[in-house]
Amino acid sequence: MAVTAQLVKELREMTGAGMMDCKKALVETDGDIDKAVEVLREKGLSKAAKKAGRIAAEGLVQIAFSDDHKKAAVIEVNSETDFVAKNPEFIEFVDNLAAKVIEKDNPCMECFMEMPYGDEGTVKDALTNKISKIGENMNIRRFEKLETEGVVYTGYIHAGGKIGVLVGIKTDATAAEIETVGKDVAMQVASMSPKFVKEDEVDQEWLASETEIAKQQLLNEGKKPELLDKIIPGKIKAILKEVCLVDQKFVKNSDVTVAQYVAEEAKKLGKDMAIVEMVRYEVGEGIEKKEEDFAAEVAAQQAAAAAKNN
Repeated sequence: MAVTAQLVKELREMTGAGMMDCKKALVETDGDIDKAVEVLREKGLSKAAKKAGRIAAEGLVQIAFSDDHKKAAVIEVNSETDFVAKNPEFIEFVDNLAAKVIEKDNPCMECFMEMPYGDEGTVKDALTNKISKIGENMNIRRFEKLETEGVVYTGYIHAGGKIGVLVGIKTDATAAEIETVGKDVAMQVASMSPKFVKEDEVDQEWLASETEIAKQQLLNEGKKPELLDKIIPGKIKAILKEVCLVDQKFVKNSDVTVAQYVAEEAKKLGKDMAIVEMVRYEVGEGIEKKEEDFAAEVAAQQAAAAAKNN
């Protein structure tokens, strides 16, 4: 794959590494941007601790809850432009779809698309109607419903729907009683993007990959191979504190971890609280969107209009 200036620019924005370092990494990985990120991390050149993905697609994320907050849902609906994502009709449509997710037990996408949607027929029919009326392609990309016994759900929407978070707290307290704590934790998830709730939930394949990257970083720094077994456990422990929600430093008070903050608030309330679930959606994460030449697009629209008038 050819290493273009645009690809170099994208890698630089993702990692914060120098332009030439990015170009070398892309050449080394034959233009594979994900592998290039790993190469830069191994060389200690990536300033980004985490990679959210190639975020380019537009749209909205929305969350919804049952009245007692014992059921929760999150959905992402994509559009081609941010202009449409701000369209009141599109926003209302996404709100309604989030509520639809609550209605059905563990719906698959195919089942969801066949659910009734007012007098428009099915969800699929309603989507087709919106595409026709608004004049832009749209896609119901993903959704998730949470409903665990003994868990109360809270959430947070950031930047008008660019990020949506659900947090599940195991407690006997009501949604109103945990509202502040829940929102604080959800905002933590939105801003710090943890991968796991706690250490015992860490994906072992991911951990093995991170361990190999850490080893390579140490070797590139000149550390002797025989010393790695002594150094690696500490490095991995530090990584886990960054990616596990309950072990992260609380953004509103860095003197305590998220788990300590929740424990303090539970003590004040007089009811136990434990974070057991989280979901974080960010619009377009993992989707590569084609770069459009705006001038060419305008010219094409003018040509189409002229042909229609002739």
